[in-house]
Amino acid sequence: MQLSELRGSPHYGDRVFRGLAVGAAAVVLLVLGMIAITMTRRAWPAFGSTFFTSTRWSAAEGIFGALPFIWGTLYTAAIAIAIAVPISLGVALFVTQVAPPWLKTPMVYLMDLLAVVPSVVFGLWGVLVLSGHFGLGRSFLTAGIILAIMIIPIITSLSREVIETTPPSDKEAALALGATKWEMITASVLPHSNGGLVGAVMLGLGRAMGETIAAALVIGSAIGQITVNPLAPGNSMPAVIANEWGEADSQHKSALIALAVTLFVITIAVNLIATTIVQRSMKRSRGV
Repeated sequence: MQLSELRGSPHYGDRVFRGLAVGAAAVVLLVLGMIAITMTRRAWPAFGSTFFTSTRWSAAEGIFGALPFIWGTLYTAAIAIAIAVPISLGVALFVTQVAPPWLKTPMVYLMDLLAVVPSVVFGLWGVLVLSGHFGLGRSFLTAGIILAIMIIPIITSLSREVIETTPPSDKEAALALGATKWEMITASVLPHSNGGLVGAVMLGLGRAMGETIAAALVIGSAIGQITVNPLAPGNSMPAVIANEWGEADSQHKSALIALAVTLFVITIAVNLIATTIVQRSMKRSRGV
């Protein structure tokens, strides 16, 4: 075989790797499609004209309005993001730009350790401390604080990795021009890391919306409650699914599955928005 023919034909290892990669991607899409089809088919009887607009949820009467649970999910996630994002970015910037080497490693280990704590532990701590000792009760605020504590390690770890990709030459150039540490961060680090930071926040938001056990323990499990009062009890889609699934009949289960499908769609939408924002940010940074 001539040298040109060898160059023109892919190696056997390359073909195997390409096949494995395509197969892995296909499996992910297949599983995602199966989940969507199966769940939607089971939930379809519950989708009616008032499912997304009604505030009344009564399994005994066969009335299922998802609006309070959608509101509770989005409201607690918003509270969690409002608390977690400043703390997470502050810790990530401190670890990468300010902390001395002897302190950086323990803080990274601490964040990683906090990320693997089971959610039920955070939920019980919220019940015992936030609800009891601090008197917050089981409310939207308590659930938001617990969710914030749970997503801080995720956002912090991802933000730290993104920030550390900033070229040292950019930071050194800013400092050489007389910029302070803060001016260097705002002029070089944050613009370079903008897309990745948005992606980290969106991943944390997805985790906050999908959390079940911790939210179910501290949110209050109020039915039909739509209010902006953070100290009021409420409910969320994951929490009501966990609390009511065990005693539900077929019609009730269809409504609970419909809540799961709704959460599934919202989570996918959040991820798509995050992907779009990250891609646009990367194009702007490259001058495209």
